[in-house]
Amino acid sequence: MRIGELAAQTGVSVRALRYYEEQHLLTSERSPSGQRHYPDTAVDRVLLIQCLYASGLSSRTIRELIPCTQTGVATPDTINRLTAERDRMNDRIADLAMARDRLEAVIAAASGTVSCEPVCVPQSA
Repeated sequence: MRIGELAAQTGVSVRALRYYEEQHLLTSERSPSGQRHYPDTAVDRVLLIQCLYASGLSSRTIRELIPCTQTGVATPDTINRLTAERDRMNDRIADLAMARDRLEAVIAAASGTVSCEPVCVPQSA
């Protein structure tokens, strides 16, 4: 499939796909005219890359992890890195949950003080 088709199927921009290639996260073959052609498996790979980026991983880390997702085999260093990333994500989730709970408390406290009258409109005497 061509780069535009891959972009359409994954919801990822053509520019991002080119960046993934520059970072050695994705590979394509070139036609004689220089067009990129991707295998059908590229869709799943791009979606995985997007997921890993969304979780906060760097392109370098993703590049190191992708082979293990394909083979199911990881070195002890890779396992340690994955564990550290998981722990970082868990910490971030805990921080977000705490922020959400605080926001819920503010909303609950403010709910009792909401007025139906406009706040900034001068009242007539």
